Amino acid sequence: MKTKFIKTITLATAAALIVAGCAGGPLTTREKGAGIGALGGAAAGAIVGSAVGHPAAGALIGGGLGAGAGALIGDQMQGQENRNYEQDREIRRNQAEIERLRRQQGEY
Repeated sequence: MKTKFIKTITLATAAALIVAGCAGGPLTTREKGAGIGALGGAAAGAIVGSAVGHPAAGALIGGGLGAGAGALIGDQMQGQENRNYEQDREIRRNQAEIERLRRQQGEY
């Protein structure tokens, strides 16, 4: 039973790494959240599934639920990162304008 559990976790981890490795560029926060959620869900599902005699089914169900939850959380985090980036850009733009106005005022 323990061997089956270890194999299930190993396969779930390998599958997640293979899927993540297929990405063309850096992962977004949403994708990272989905991957972490899938791994955590698969591990938790395998543990629960092994208690009832179906670790593979538990890992699959847990992985799917974890990926969905992780993607949702990652999407929220990505949105916050985007808002922070836009605010920082606006602050830099305002600081540049203030400096320009100070230099202009000093000329008169």
